Amino acid sequence: MVAAGGAAAAAAIAQAIKASGVICSVEPKDFVNIVRKIEKPLVVCAQGGLFSKNFQYLTSYKGLAFFTKSRDPIQFSYDAELVNARKIWIPG
Repeated sequence: MVAAGGAAAAAAIAQAIKASGVICSVEPKDFVNIVRKIEKPLVVCAQGGLFSKNFQYLTSYKGLAFFTKSRDPIQFSYDAELVNARKIWIPG
């Protein structure tokens, strides 16, 4: 019974990864550099953390999704469109 539950969980994670595509986790400074390359950047932002607060960011560039976490909020240029989300969930 436990093996079936583990297999179901693994299948659910695999399906989530397929649905979300490729997500690249990068350092905050690299994330800022990527956003600077985008003509009209769209950045999804959320706060997370159980024991210490962190700020999470997600954007898309050339068909890939880029994700970062930072202890401090990241300041973006005025032309970046920011979307506040309740949560950003990255599979795996």
